[in-house]
Amino acid sequence: MSEAPEETPGHRYNAQVAGRIELRWQNYWADHGTYHAPNPTGPLSAEHIPSDKLFVQDMFPYPSGAGLHVGHPLGFIGTDVYARYHRMIGRNVLHTMGFDAFGLPAEQYAVQTGQHPRKTTEENIETYLRQIRRLGLGHDERRRISTIDPGYYKWTQWIFLKIYNSFYDEKQGKARPIVELETEYAQDKRRTPDGRGWCELTREEQLAILDQHRLAYISEAPVNWCPGLGTVLSNEEVTPDGRSERGNFPVFRRNLRQWMMRITAYADRLVDDLDRLDWPEKVKSMQRNWIGRSHGARVKFTAAAETIEVFTTRPDTLFGATYMVLAPEHPLVDKLTTDGWPSDVDDRWTGGAATPAEAINAYRLAASRKSELDRQEQKEKTGVFTGSYAVNPVNGKEIPVFIADYVLMGYGTGAIMAVPGQDQRDWDFAKKFGLDIVRTVQPSEGFDGEAFTGDGPAINSGFLDGMDVAEAKKAIIEWLAEHGHGEGTVQYKLRDWLFSRQRYWGEPFPIVYDEDGVAHAIPESMLPVELPEVDDYSPRTFEPDAADTEPSPPLSRATDWVEVTLDLGDGPKTYRRDTNTMPNWAGSCWYQLRYVDPDNDERFVDPENERYWLGPRPAEHGANDPGGVDLYVGGVEHAVLHLLYSRFWQKVLFDLGYLSADEPYRRLFNQGYIQAYAYTDSRGFYVPAEEVEEKDGKFFHNGQEVKQEYGKMGKSLKNVVTPDQMSADYGADTFRFYEMAMGPLADSRPWATKDVVGAHRFLQRLWRLVVDETTGELRVSDVDATTEDRKQLHKTIAGVREDYAEMRFNTAGAKLIELNNHATKVYGSTAATPRELVEPMVLMLAPLCPHIAEELWHRLGHPDTLVHGPFPAADERYLVEDSVEYPIQVNGKVRSRVTVPADAGKDAVQAAALADEKIQAMLGGGEPRKVIVVPGRLVNVVL
Repeated sequence: MSEAPEETPGHRYNAQVAGRIELRWQNYWADHGTYHAPNPTGPLSAEHIPSDKLFVQDMFPYPSGAGLHVGHPLGFIGTDVYARYHRMIGRNVLHTMGFDAFGLPAEQYAVQTGQHPRKTTEENIETYLRQIRRLGLGHDERRRISTIDPGYYKWTQWIFLKIYNSFYDEKQGKARPIVELETEYAQDKRRTPDGRGWCELTREEQLAILDQHRLAYISEAPVNWCPGLGTVLSNEEVTPDGRSERGNFPVFRRNLRQWMMRITAYADRLVDDLDRLDWPEKVKSMQRNWIGRSHGARVKFTAAAETIEVFTTRPDTLFGATYMVLAPEHPLVDKLTTDGWPSDVDDRWTGGAATPAEAINAYRLAASRKSELDRQEQKEKTGVFTGSYAVNPVNGKEIPVFIADYVLMGYGTGAIMAVPGQDQRDWDFAKKFGLDIVRTVQPSEGFDGEAFTGDGPAINSGFLDGMDVAEAKKAIIEWLAEHGHGEGTVQYKLRDWLFSRQRYWGEPFPIVYDEDGVAHAIPESMLPVELPEVDDYSPRTFEPDAADTEPSPPLSRATDWVEVTLDLGDGPKTYRRDTNTMPNWAGSCWYQLRYVDPDNDERFVDPENERYWLGPRPAEHGANDPGGVDLYVGGVEHAVLHLLYSRFWQKVLFDLGYLSADEPYRRLFNQGYIQAYAYTDSRGFYVPAEEVEEKDGKFFHNGQEVKQEYGKMGKSLKNVVTPDQMSADYGADTFRFYEMAMGPLADSRPWATKDVVGAHRFLQRLWRLVVDETTGELRVSDVDATTEDRKQLHKTIAGVREDYAEMRFNTAGAKLIELNNHATKVYGSTAATPRELVEPMVLMLAPLCPHIAEELWHRLGHPDTLVHGPFPAADERYLVEDSVEYPIQVNGKVRSRVTVPADAGKDAVQAAALADEKIQAMLGGGEPRKVIVVPGRLVNVVL
């Protein structure tokens, strides 16, 4: 007869008990506004606020309809633990979360279903909120925002107008209002391009000049045009073979009228100010590389009565330029294309075409179908000859001018001088097309490669011969300037920011056009310009190969909205609205500012609130502080675009006097990722990961062996685990503790559901130290803890405080487990646990596991929440060790160890080490040649 199953004690901490506790405390926190962070002014203000504040921010999440899996909350829990710790030590902590809710996924769903994107997006937000609330995140929900709310994007449009109505003054090194530029022209402090006085120009001519200076402007920009989808695509949406990632349609590079942001004006500040930021060096390097500041020279070549400018970082190699290459999109290509081929043209240069024009047109079409990434990375060099020759200014030699797609308009001038002796791409091109190769730098001894890219003395370079690279650069730049052939300059990879999308689900531009096509800004009193209701959310599509077609955005069909009568100060007139929308980056460029002041109807942020939460720290905290969010946590995938765009907007608003901080994010932390194992059967089909069993190092599903692979979580891989599931099975606190205990927050790690039980058992053991599992009564006494208890406790307090402050949450958890094991070993089977031991344990646990900590704190007799502390402080008396263990090295290798009193002097330590049995045996009755004692660390015996 089998034994009856053991009955579970009625007051044991389990998933059901955890669920009740967690819901109760979540409701308590919401009802009491526990996480409300007061502002100095406005609706969220309080009479007294701490001067010591902390602003913690998570990267803006997009509310996906798929909901969360366990990988998504990793950073959110990490910031919550950090924020909770700092609340407990008395700081005024702002921590909240909003939603980056515009964008393509919701619009695609709307196209498929006909359902308005707002409806699906708001439903997704509610799902998202339900999931993160279940985790007990300590957010000030009064500050929650969403980019799709008109009250929010009113201020996104307002900021756009401020950028549009500004110019960058290079002399002052900052943005200024465009009206000040106009005043300078009117007062003849600036000259117009053709020298006429400002009053001699028509208003249209004046506006055209001002538009050339605006920080937001309309330009004919090269873009990725996909007729099959009817929209312009970002580079990331184009595959390496020049087709759309969605739908696999051909993509063409075309010049189209688009809104641009003049981010290039800030290139130097964006690079230089990285040194002021507490960011991972990897991210700083990525931004520096993206901006791509290079020092070099602009050199002028002449060809067919035209001047071709090139930028080069190696002007010292100019004598080795044996041909030129222009990007296929370069504006001089048509002028340089001759009517016929020269009589001695190399057949390899013609592309098999009868005339240069035929070769150029065919090559341009082929190049337009490639992405920039593919053009940069392709190893097989292609190109065609224009029929023209350019003159090398240093030696007067004629060199052929080609077009080739490995040269991009997006960098430099869109033209290069090719020096195959010193550049591998140029070498490959020269070899394929039979072009001359002239080395201008002496290769190092033993070099047997092709293009030599190292340093060395100049050769075959006339008056530069014998100079090293730095000296030759300086000399040639001086020569170019003296002879009018060029000048030293700085070049950037960074291009102006393409700011238009042919989409519906985005912020409308606060711009209208008159009957002459002149752009006019909407007055601030007319903001927001709200999105109209439309019946069809999809852009007009065309035949996939119809490269010459034009975008027709969904908003263009909302004719009652597009055509509008407005009085912009000179009487009612009919205008046409802009039918493009802003990219989804717009709303996330400034959301940290709105978190500070979410209910302000008069301003995008109150200056006093901005200074309090985001302003530069006083001088005693360090000179040249940039201000910004105290801790910004998110994935490294946003290292460049979002972070660069946010910094640009922040700097413009700072220059215009609206902000005290010139950087948005003072400190950045990139969390790792939680990945998961997936399993495939013999057919290659994925099987549910939770049904797989491991036996003897192999994996089985329904008795059949399956193959394990490692990667991301996803429904298609059948390895998704949701936080809802974990909270239901173990409780949210267990889930939180496990995620933080898996490893350093910055590292990626594999998810293993079977290991979650370890975190759950830890919480059960801690619960048992406070609550009797059978009766539910408190099992805590007021008797004094032992000296050993106090040593263990205060050592843990000191370590945990440091770990929380440094975001080492995994080691903080490990220290709490170690202390709990000590207490369980001593008091687990006795009548009671000393209160002075258990209460600090509960308080230290609170940042990681807030619900169970609140419950135990309440049961310990405290009527108030522990969210605002106190956090235990270590007593230094119990941190002093009575003894110290010294490793003993013999000739550099550890051979033994010896324990001595902590206050033992060097002579006593040496004597104890030499008296050790193992060391005595190695000495063999002799004396050591030398003994070195490093106090508190080691003894080194030299035989």
